[in-house]
Amino acid sequence: MKVQTTAIEGVLIIEPQVFRDKRGFFAEIFHEKKYSAKGIRKEFVQDNMSTSVKQTLRGLHFQYPNAQAKLVQVFQGEIFDVAV
Repeated sequence: MKVQTTAIEGVLIIEPQVFRDKRGFFAEIFHEKKYSAKGIRKEFVQDNMSTSVKQTLRGLHFQYPNAQAKLVQVFQGEIFDVAV
């Protein structure tokens, strides 16, 4: 797993290791001990998934004072993700 910091404190880019063969691929998306070893110690309590057609805009809304950590994954295509 590769972890990159960004200019925004607390926003990380995490690339899981992907194992490919003729059947397809396997990737471990979340593993508490591995994340913790990289300094990512967040309680992971909810996992949501959605699909979108091209040019769809989705938003994560202002969450003060009860902010939540987010794990964003892209299975196909690409995204333009903005953190403020």
